[in-house]
Amino acid sequence: MKKFFAASFLTLMLLVNTASAAHVNREVIYQVALLQSLALGEFEGSISVKQLKTFGDTGIGTFEGVDGEMIVLDGVVYRANQQCRINVVDDKVTVPFSNVTFFDKDFSVNLSNVDKDALEKILNEQVDKHGRNSFYMVKISGEFALMQVRSELGAKKPFNQTLVELLKTQNEVDKENIRGTVVGLYCPDFMSSLNSTGWHFHFVSDDKKFGGHVLGLNLKRGEAQFDKTDNFRMSLPPTKSFQERNFKADLREDIRKAEQDSQR
Repeated sequence: MKKFFAASFLTLMLLVNTASAAHVNREVIYQVALLQSLALGEFEGSISVKQLKTFGDTGIGTFEGVDGEMIVLDGVVYRANQQCRINVVDDKVTVPFSNVTFFDKDFSVNLSNVDKDALEKILNEQVDKHGRNSFYMVKISGEFALMQVRSELGAKKPFNQTLVELLKTQNEVDKENIRGTVVGLYCPDFMSSLNSTGWHFHFVSDDKKFGGHVLGLNLKRGEAQFDKTDNFRMSLPPTKSFQERNFKADLREDIRKAEQDSQR
């Protein structure tokens, strides 16, 4: 009798889990907080890595204190530390900002001999072709003649820096002739008060030893796979400090510096 009930319970749990999986909406870009709140210094994590993985298997972001760069690939959350070395992140670590989705390839393009500017031009041509006011997650896998990345040393509580101030600690590392994957997010222009618009790229090497926020690259050959998404969901930090932030200021230049500037 005990075996019967145990088997029945196991069958029921399998059915529940299967039903839950079937109801996961894979066509959503899930965002934790605002890039603008991160720019202002809202570095406290509001969601765990374990929770984040329930909303997507591919994406980018950072960790509490802006302690390194996040790369989410194939359901694994990686951190590039200040030395741009990669480790798998514990489920208990918390996240102040991220964008993830469940990646399903909608279309792809082959690439060869492109630098970062040329790459963005090709990607934007595809965005214009398929709809510039949608979201796109892209995975660009291939062989890179050059990969230039940065990462940073995280802040400690109490957090009293802006993102631009913290990124003065960033370390920039170049690697030549390396294979890996760039994970990129495209946000349309109407997202300018919630995120950076256009493309934002992070990189992880195939051997999972090197990566970070992409400052420059030269791709020998590879493929860009696109996941076009027309749904967006955002969770806001449940903190007093977030409620006290002033979002009336124009943060575009701070975000441009955080996204693009080299400290060299």
